[in-house]
Amino acid sequence: MKKEIWILIILAILIVVLAGVLLMWPKAETIKVKAYFNNSKMDPEFSCNKVFAVEREVPKTDAVARAALEELFEGLTNTEKNAGFFTSINLGVKIQSLTIENGTAKVDFDEQLEYQVGGSCRVSAIRAQITETLKQFPTVKNVVISINGRTEDILQP
Repeated sequence: MKKEIWILIILAILIVVLAGVLLMWPKAETIKVKAYFNNSKMDPEFSCNKVFAVEREVPKTDAVARAALEELFEGLTNTEKNAGFFTSINLGVKIQSLTIENGTAKVDFDEQLEYQVGGSCRVSAIRAQITETLKQFPTVKNVVISINGRTEDILQP
């Protein structure tokens, strides 16, 4: 009986020590970025290109614009959906390249961005989501969107 009590005491001490170590473990630094979505409650008339920010916390990175776009493409949480947010962007869109020079963000996507996308309203909504997500950063004044390097004939209604 005494042996069992000692084992329980040792286990309890180990659990307390482990919990203390975990609480003191350095946490990864994070930053906040915004992803922009349409919202049926904030914009009940649905003005195609009117988007609203959702704040996200991501691991600290120098590539904040890319991190914000990746959050945009992750989609919405159930809480955000319940608050009226929705996206016009297809699932599975990939960023092929992103550069920011002289106030212009140039972002190239794969063909999934425009796969089965039709209608001028949806095209405007997609452009607004991407543009506003990038323009949250002071280094971005303009946004050029391309798909597989093409800028001219993309996201057509």
